[in-house]
Amino acid sequence: MIEFQHVSFAYEKGRSVIEDLSFRIGDGESVGLIGANGAGKSTVMKLMLGLLAGEGKILVDGSELNRANLSQIRRKLGFVLQNSDNQMFMPTVYEDMMFGPLNYMLSREEAERRVDAVLERLGLQALKHRHNHRISGGEKRMAAIATVLAMEPETILMDEPTSALDPYNRRIVINTIRELGQTKLISSHDLDMILDTCDRVILLSEGRIAADGPAERVLRDRALLEAHHLELPLRLA
Repeated sequence: MIEFQHVSFAYEKGRSVIEDLSFRIGDGESVGLIGANGAGKSTVMKLMLGLLAGEGKILVDGSELNRANLSQIRRKLGFVLQNSDNQMFMPTVYEDMMFGPLNYMLSREEAERRVDAVLERLGLQALKHRHNHRISGGEKRMAAIATVLAMEPETILMDEPTSALDPYNRRIVINTIRELGQTKLISSHDLDMILDTCDRVILLSEGRIAADGPAERVLRDRALLEAHHLELPLRLA
């Protein structure tokens, strides 16, 4: 469970990016976070991970996020960054995927089992020993997702997970997200992907919630979306 209670944040004094934001995501929910550029989607993710500190309360499984329990809470959360270059920091895909599980004190045998299982699930076995600086942007995106899945977090946060992917790999990611049993919060401009993977949608506008409800209802509301500089998903247009 994740809960924001009257959370506000400003990068500069007097210029709030998030303003009095309150919402709750229940265990096992799949929630899409949408909004135009600058609406505050990435900031919400960073606040949830403790990468930024704002006003108000953020709770994960009933525990308030603070410095004392930050590392414990981060172990519950897996984050797919918007820019894969900021996530893939080891020389090879294999080493990146092993890093998290080994730092969670898993045995090397168990870590390797997880890595191989995720690579097979995503059809990425050929990337296992590839160097990160020698793979394409789309391949790196898939590898970054694989890295998070290998840690088996209780909650998965994804910031633009389908960006830079070709249609084939985009479909693999969508199918994978749909099969995941964890709680998921997915921020994206790809509203067709949100429609395919999320049961609920939160629409942010200027750091506030403009709508929060079933994905089908929110994403079919042309007037609502256009009022916030978004368009209907292609398959609903």
